[in-house]
Amino acid sequence: MAGVPIAFSEVLNLQQLGVPEGSIKHGLTTMESDKWIVSVEPDKVSLVDLQNGAQVTRRPIKAEAAVMNPQQNILALRSGKMIQMFNLDSKSKLKSHDMEAPIVFWKWTGPSNLALVTASSVYHWSIEGTSAPVKMFDRHPTIGANTQIINYQVSPDTHWCLLGGISAGAGGGVNGNMQLYSVEKKVSQPLQGHAGAFCKIKLSGREDPAQVLVFHEKKADNPTHQLFVMEVGRDPSKGTPHRLPPTQIPVPAEAANDFPVSLVVDAKDDIAFLLSKMGFVYMFDIHSGKTMFRTRITQETVFVTCAQASTGAVFGITVRTGKVLRIMLNGQNLVPYIVNTLRDNQLAIKVAGRLGLPGAEHLYTAEFDRLIGAGQVKEAAVLVASSGTALRTPHTIARFQQIPAEPGAPQPVFQYFSTLLESGKLNEQESIELAKPVLQQGRPQLMEKWLKDDKLHCSEALGDLIMPSDTAMALSVYLRSECHGKAIQCFVQRGEYDKIVPYSTSVGYSMDYSSMLSQLLFNNPQGALDLAKGLVNAEGGPLIDIQATAEAFLSSNRVQETTAFLLEALKDNKQEHAYLQTKLLEINLIGGAPQVADAIMQNGVLTHYDRAHVGKLCERAGMWQRAAEHYTDINDIKRVFKNSHQMNPEFVVEYFGKLNREQSLALLKDMMSRGPSNMQVCVEVAKKYHDELGSSDLVQVFESQKAFEGLYYYLGAVVNFSEDPVVHFKYIQSACQLGQFKEAERVCRDSNIYKPEEVKDYLKNAKLPDPRPLIHVCDRFDFVDELTEYLYLNSLLQYVEVYVTKVSPAKTPQVIGKLFDLGANQDFIKRILMAVGTACPVEEMVEIAETRNRLRMLQPWLEARVATGSTEPGTHNALGKIYIQMNKDPKAFLLNNMFYQPKVLGPFCESLDPSLAFVAYKRGAGECDDDLIRISFAHGLFRDLARYLVERQDLELWAKVLTKDESSEGDAATEKESQRRQLIDQVVEWALPESTSADEVSCTVKAFMAADLPGELITLLERIILQGSDFSDNKNLQNLLILTAIRADHSRVASYIDQLDNFDAKDIAIICVSESHMLYEEAYSIYNKFAKPEFSTDKEEQVEMQVLAIGVLVDFMKDLDRAKGYANQVDEKPVWSKLGKAQLDEKMAAEAITSFINAEDASEYVTVCAEANEAEIYAELIPFLKMARKNLQENLLDTELIYAYAKTNNLTDLEVFVNGPNVANIQSIGDRCFSEGLYNAAKILFKNINNNSKLALCHIHLEEYREAVSAATQANNVSTWKQVCFACLRAGEFRLAATCGLEVIKYPDHVDEVVTYYSDLGHFDHLVSLFEQGLGLEDAHIGIFTELGILYTKHVPEKVMEHCKVFFSKLNVSKLVRSCERARLWKPAVYLYMADKQFDNAVKVMSEHATSFDNDLFLDSIVKVRNAEIMYKAVNFYLTMHPMLFTRLMEVLEDLVDHSRVVSQLRRTGDWALQIGQEYMKAVQKANLSAVNEALNELYIEDEDYESLRKSIDKFKNFNMIALASKLATHELLEFRRISAYVYRCNKKWSQSIELSKNDRMWKDCIDTANESADAEIIENLLRFFCETSEKECFCAALYTCFAHVRPDIALELGWLNGYHHFIMPFLIQNMRQTADRLEALEERTKPPKEEENQDSIAQTYSSLQGFGTGMLMLENGGGMGGMMPPPQMGQGGIDMSGFVPAQGMPNPGMMPNGGMPHGSMPMY
Repeated sequence: MAGVPIAFSEVLNLQQLGVPEGSIKHGLTTMESDKWIVSVEPDKVSLVDLQNGAQVTRRPIKAEAAVMNPQQNILALRSGKMIQMFNLDSKSKLKSHDMEAPIVFWKWTGPSNLALVTASSVYHWSIEGTSAPVKMFDRHPTIGANTQIINYQVSPDTHWCLLGGISAGAGGGVNGNMQLYSVEKKVSQPLQGHAGAFCKIKLSGREDPAQVLVFHEKKADNPTHQLFVMEVGRDPSKGTPHRLPPTQIPVPAEAANDFPVSLVVDAKDDIAFLLSKMGFVYMFDIHSGKTMFRTRITQETVFVTCAQASTGAVFGITVRTGKVLRIMLNGQNLVPYIVNTLRDNQLAIKVAGRLGLPGAEHLYTAEFDRLIGAGQVKEAAVLVASSGTALRTPHTIARFQQIPAEPGAPQPVFQYFSTLLESGKLNEQESIELAKPVLQQGRPQLMEKWLKDDKLHCSEALGDLIMPSDTAMALSVYLRSECHGKAIQCFVQRGEYDKIVPYSTSVGYSMDYSSMLSQLLFNNPQGALDLAKGLVNAEGGPLIDIQATAEAFLSSNRVQETTAFLLEALKDNKQEHAYLQTKLLEINLIGGAPQVADAIMQNGVLTHYDRAHVGKLCERAGMWQRAAEHYTDINDIKRVFKNSHQMNPEFVVEYFGKLNREQSLALLKDMMSRGPSNMQVCVEVAKKYHDELGSSDLVQVFESQKAFEGLYYYLGAVVNFSEDPVVHFKYIQSACQLGQFKEAERVCRDSNIYKPEEVKDYLKNAKLPDPRPLIHVCDRFDFVDELTEYLYLNSLLQYVEVYVTKVSPAKTPQVIGKLFDLGANQDFIKRILMAVGTACPVEEMVEIAETRNRLRMLQPWLEARVATGSTEPGTHNALGKIYIQMNKDPKAFLLNNMFYQPKVLGPFCESLDPSLAFVAYKRGAGECDDDLIRISFAHGLFRDLARYLVERQDLELWAKVLTKDESSEGDAATEKESQRRQLIDQVVEWALPESTSADEVSCTVKAFMAADLPGELITLLERIILQGSDFSDNKNLQNLLILTAIRADHSRVASYIDQLDNFDAKDIAIICVSESHMLYEEAYSIYNKFAKPEFSTDKEEQVEMQVLAIGVLVDFMKDLDRAKGYANQVDEKPVWSKLGKAQLDEKMAAEAITSFINAEDASEYVTVCAEANEAEIYAELIPFLKMARKNLQENLLDTELIYAYAKTNNLTDLEVFVNGPNVANIQSIGDRCFSEGLYNAAKILFKNINNNSKLALCHIHLEEYREAVSAATQANNVSTWKQVCFACLRAGEFRLAATCGLEVIKYPDHVDEVVTYYSDLGHFDHLVSLFEQGLGLEDAHIGIFTELGILYTKHVPEKVMEHCKVFFSKLNVSKLVRSCERARLWKPAVYLYMADKQFDNAVKVMSEHATSFDNDLFLDSIVKVRNAEIMYKAVNFYLTMHPMLFTRLMEVLEDLVDHSRVVSQLRRTGDWALQIGQEYMKAVQKANLSAVNEALNELYIEDEDYESLRKSIDKFKNFNMIALASKLATHELLEFRRISAYVYRCNKKWSQSIELSKNDRMWKDCIDTANESADAEIIENLLRFFCETSEKECFCAALYTCFAHVRPDIALELGWLNGYHHFIMPFLIQNMRQTADRLEALEERTKPPKEEENQDSIAQTYSSLQGFGTGMLMLENGGGMGGMMPPPQMGQGGIDMSGFVPAQGMPNPGMMPNGGMPHGSMPMY
């Protein structure tokens, strides 16, 4: 598709990949992104991996639909109401949910959300977590359940939803309805349209992006299709939402019934693609809403689409054929297409600027010129900014600079730059031009902001421009533009020496560092330090010798700088730097700055220095802590720690962590031996290091020094965290010794560490006045017996009672048991027991009493507990045992007591009375069933057991007694089987007949069924049902009897069906016809029996049974003949209907139609029509359709009836039918008849619906041309007009063809086709006549006028010029001018070019074709051309063809051309050309161009016009002066030689200038030149020359003029040698005066200054030093460095960047900078 703005291709075919045709349709094939295509097949799901060469993976999954996540490999599956999500990568199921309603549409709206649409609502289901789908909104009534959902969209901010669907409309059309829903406001708005989408676009003039909804609208009563673009969700506070007026979509005439199926947005280019059902694609510009292109890409329907974000392409899949189509923007052709075809220049400019596309350059230039000419500066700037690089040239900047500013408004050039900055980054030239005025206005902050925002292009020129104003900003520019030398110069000027080396190393820039460092060491020590740091830290290793550099600093007495340098150089802490590390610390410890050394050691990075030596230096300096840190010998440490009272206690504690165990204990003992002053710190040490030093040893140290209080405090600090039993025991012991009984009790109560035996024995032996610590120990560690014995024997009975009542009532049984053993008084024991009351554990108390035969003693206590309402089983168990032993009415107790435990009393009763055990077990309510069964079998209690089983109704319990025990063998198995049979007999004989409960009977029957006893069950049921009982008519039992017979004995089923009447006939029949039984005759008997009136009184139920009966015949027995007989027998409509459906399934169409007619059933009309069409039995179908129309008004019925009439050629009935009321899709059936050649029938149909377009075509096929024109007139459709026109033309009906042709050429898109058709047939005169008639049309468009002009160029050339002049405003100039050129009609071409402002082409034509040249037109055009090259071609053209008009041409072009280039053209042409251009060059010399100046100077020399030459040289110096001077040096005229000397002088060629002046004896010129040179040697040579030539006056004048540059000794020498004493005297006097003044000033400046106090800055300097890495070097305040005065600071000299050599010093006081005479006149003598 060359030349069109879209690229279209077929990238894949699903059928070729093995996807069946039936699966390629809506709902079965999905494509959510450009990664996967998912297709659901009957028994599997096919996954096409588009990112991996369209590899197909087929998974055996049965599902109704599947859809793949657009970003992750997460597959969603749907089957019925169940939906699931699977992660294909991890092969795991993420979520599943069972919906309440079926899903009619679903779609991924994002990577983490799946939208689900049901018949009534819309849900969102997140893949995160386990949440269920969330209901978002209900479907609007306009998009109800009869609407097929085809699209669902969610806005980027997730606050808006758009649901779209289609439904059948009137006249066979398809209506589109959409629902726009606001999530925040929870309101909906219905829209009439078929497709829409959300997207975000960036609007011009707005900072925030616009979220817009793009949608198609077509109302049901309006054939117009429109495109809407409106913003949704914008905050009203930010402004009015963006909204475009609706634009009409140009739907072709042949697609009048077409409708869109999807709208996809290319977010990359802000373009929307609309695809229709008939395969048309429309491309829209979202910013303007205009249609940019329309074409048809396929004949099939594209049913699924998706966008590719990376390229902006759109993928679509065609239904059934499976073609995967790719559509995307063809940017190279878009703008030319808009310009040439759409002729919308404004749209072309906007699109080209927004997307950066080619093709609009000439439009930009023309529009820019127009805007500038109209004074629309802001609009012109916006245009340039949007043009890419097309207009961003120096010429454009110059144009804005030339525009004068309006009063009160900013400069136009500033408006231009402001607009460019808003849209992006400036280029190099723009950045420089903007910087100039901004810096001149003193607003560098703007430059800084623009650089920060990366709005300027950094270059060396820009940096040079900024450098005088802001060094930092200039440095930033140099760094970005990689101007390394300039960047380093900025570092030097800013004093950032530390940055020089890293920067030069990183960029690979080499420098001489040694000279720079040497200079800085004396002039700027801090700068030298920064530079040295950089050199020593350079990548690849130090660039200088560390030791030598340090010695250089130290030799200059720069201790501070030496320290700082070594700190930086030694930060890597290498072994080879041990000497330097020691030296660093030594110079500060000895030099009087111990705080510096302390800070260095505190940092801890230097570790290789001599620690012993440094330790001694620290001790000598009184730095006890540092000395201790460096000593390793314990004797040295003890010596230092004699001063521990002067050390920081925290340091002392931390220091012990560095010693080993033995050293720590020795030092700790030594410190404690010096008195209690160190006790507190010793306790702190013991607290912190008790784990390392050992609790035992620490306790021993404290005890050896008799420091019991210290031991108590030490142990008190660690006891809560220590797990050492010794610590806990010693703490308890020390607390007791110090009388801290509360603390001892706390530890005994809370601690789990101490040894209970040890503590218990200590406390017992200590015999404390308060036994509570002992009570806690014994209670916690179960020494209750010992505690009870201790308290009892020590007469502490009150503590016994306190212990069991308040401390541990749960241990009362143990206490009482011990008191029993100790022979305590029973009254005391009962008192304790009654005091404890219910807090005492019953079971344990009863057990202890039983073991000691004291249970009877507990009866009062137990009865008292029961009296208080106790329900504890233990209490009631104990009382039960007592009552059973005492035989105190035990059965009543067992039956009535609710709280005893059957499992306890049952075994207790078994040995006494099994019946009591049965009662107890039965009381267990199922808990003791196994024991109950055991004793029943053991003691023959089968009848009781049978009654119990019937009453319980527990199937599991029944299973225990009815199921055979397969594990037993021999006599045991026989005995068990006998017991089982006895139990079954008891159930059948006694238990079940006694029961009157239906539930008990039902449960028993179920138990027999579960035990697989069908024979016994049948016997049981026959006895209950057939032999008469209360349950004989029980429906469930009858059902069970029949079902059991079905399962166990088929032969009895028919008999039971006949005998029984109260069973579920339908359910039983369904079971009979199941695959497992296949009792079809029995099922038929059931349905037939219950269809009789005596069993079914309701007529509807009888009919239902008859339908089910015939269903058995046709569905299972497949006997259609028997079924037909049965239908004739019963003659019921539902029966006939069932038979008809069966016949229809068997492809018996004629018989099925008869059955349906008998049934008067039209429900299967769709299938009937399809089968009848396939069998072509239209005559038989007509009666059925007439019958169906009596009850149904369906489109298909009427449509098929019309088609049947048409196929049987029954035109009379057809016309009557279509003229009557019907709901047929006449359009569709008309098209069908037309396609099959049934033109007469089609004519009737199209005439009925006023489809005059198709009616005209029918007339054409029937050769009724006049009627065809009449129909076309009524249709008024361009496609119809065109077809009728061509048909009439082929038939020779030229008048009719012209009538139709006039209607066709009204539409520009069809003009070419008409011209081509006429031309192919050779009817040129008729064609010209047609277009001449078309000029008179009311809606004649540009295409008619243009095409007539083209026809004139081909066939009537004499009318071309007149046509162009009369109708120029209505012509397509580019198209017509090409036709004129092809016909060689040059003058009309020139006229058209100029009128269309294509001046370049106009000039080109006049230059190339002499017959079209006109001077006035040429001059008018040449100044308006866009291509400057044409101007220079025009110069050559005039020089060659019209030289006499050249001056006039250059007057016009003076401001537009490069004059240097024009002069070059003149030179190449010849000398005569220069003469012709002399006036032109004089006029442009004001520009001071080298080429112009040199050319004019040559002409002046040739004309010997020295005055003009001198004026030219003075005013315009831009030329090669040396060459001119050399040329004039030998000129024969004096004035020209003087000019040569003057030129040499201007170029500082002093010697050449003086020599020329000497030769011409121009002495004044010589003196002035020498003085201007300021060169002592030149002046001396001139003075000697004057002496040699005896020019005394000139000698004196030279001394006066050159006073500032003449050495006194030279003047005195020459005066003395030549006798010019009087001539040199004025010079000498003035020189002496000046010398005296300078000496006086020098003495004043060199007076000795007053002494000032010099403060020591060592500590201040080091306090600001950076530490190692990221840490700060912390220093203490201290004194100076031995009283040394810092050396005087040298002046900050400048640095020559070429070699980093010292700058020259300031001149001596009193000397003038350049010598010379002082200001004022020279004294004369």
